[in-house]
Amino acid sequence: MHTILDCYTDEPSGLGVPPYLGTYPRYIYGYIKRKTKENPFYITVDDLRLYKRFKSKIPETKKSGKTNIEIYNLTRNYEDIEKILEKTDTLVIILGVQTPGKYLSALPGTLKEIIPLIKDLKCRKILTGPGASFQGTQTEGGKFSEKADLSVFNEIKEDFAEHKTFSELRELAISGAEIIKQIPDLRMIEIETSSGCFRMQGCSFCTEVFEKKEFREQKDIYEEIKTFKNLGCEYFRLGKQTCFYSYKNSNANEIEKLLKPISELKLKVLHIDNANPVKVNEEITKLIVKYCTEGNVAAFGVESFDEEVIKANNLNSNPEITMNAIKILNKYGAKRGENGMPYLLPGINILFGLNKETKRTNEENMLWLNKILEENLLIRRINIRQVVPFPGTKLYEECGNKFLKKNRKYYWKWRNEIRQKIDFPMLKKIVPEGTVLKDVRTEIYDGNTTFGRQIGSYPLIIGINGRLELKKFYNIKVTKHMLRSITGEVV
Repeated sequence: MHTILDCYTDEPSGLGVPPYLGTYPRYIYGYIKRKTKENPFYITVDDLRLYKRFKSKIPETKKSGKTNIEIYNLTRNYEDIEKILEKTDTLVIILGVQTPGKYLSALPGTLKEIIPLIKDLKCRKILTGPGASFQGTQTEGGKFSEKADLSVFNEIKEDFAEHKTFSELRELAISGAEIIKQIPDLRMIEIETSSGCFRMQGCSFCTEVFEKKEFREQKDIYEEIKTFKNLGCEYFRLGKQTCFYSYKNSNANEIEKLLKPISELKLKVLHIDNANPVKVNEEITKLIVKYCTEGNVAAFGVESFDEEVIKANNLNSNPEITMNAIKILNKYGAKRGENGMPYLLPGINILFGLNKETKRTNEENMLWLNKILEENLLIRRINIRQVVPFPGTKLYEECGNKFLKKNRKYYWKWRNEIRQKIDFPMLKKIVPEGTVLKDVRTEIYDGNTTFGRQIGSYPLIIGINGRLELKKFYNIKVTKHMLRSITGEVV
């Protein structure tokens, strides 16, 4: 009997941390089903933690306490974990974070945590996912990849599902959708549209350049989404790709062939994720606004506005190109939709620790971010993190953590300056006080405060006074702005 243990994944081109459901467990489920004719069990690291720490009994959260996100994302199998593990012949462990982030209601498993938890299990253990690649995994920015004794694993296999082309994947993706039957909670389904980076040479720090370059066919993507829809799923993101605008060589007709049929399924949420500012144009932007739902965000891999850093790290844009892309998205996407959020806004990623980084780098970042603010353009969010120098990347080979060590003393100051001077006033523009945000789903408690967010690519975190019932939807009126989040009240 096969059991899939999902410790969650986060990569440059794909997110599998709840409430997102990544591609790895689904493809692996489909692969095992095809190869063995059995329906494998699906369990999460949360199930395993609950079993090991609390004998599979959910502890009560005190009213003064915080929701324990380490045991929050349980499957329908959590009470039977002991029996499931006893009859498991092969345990497939999905693990690996290569773009570390902060997660509201989930905590990815690390090798250091997982190895002791599975060590004594009497079954074959296979490690797969990003953590099984030669680049490895790291849940904290600014550090090298995690080191661990991997002798507990009988096999280390980055691609367990063994699909060499997307045509081979079609059947696995559709049959793997059944995995959702073992998950009791809402999931936003991360849908793959392409693999690899389509630039001649990738950015210095990125691991996507090692992946095969291929586009997935529209009909296959549509059939996978339709299968999930028939199983009750309503929330989707075309997110597992390095740049949505690059799909089928940035051919607008091909992109419309992808989006139009999916939009006719009348999903509650259809969003995208990554976008290369160089590829952004008006024609494709209009299609995204037309066929996707509001609250959508195109995350721009800007990384730095410093020309020296851009050149040294082969980054995919420059300040002028980025500004033009931001203007295009604002021109067509800034209109407010039914759920209270604009239809489509840019997000910006900023990376600390890149080659040739100096104090001037922050000055250049602030110069251009202030220009965006002064020109009354909207950015949904600025994601700031410290780079992880993964083995095999140009960054690792040329400078490793040299600039991380050199400039780390400035990072809190630089980050705080962006949060105070850019994020705070930007948030007030995007959702002024009194704005009503519809369909906010409550996720966790922290004392007498409930935190929730809409379902989407990069939804705003909202703090609500009092302990509302979790995993329910509410309409919330904005009452106050924090640096990166807001407070609100039920209307």
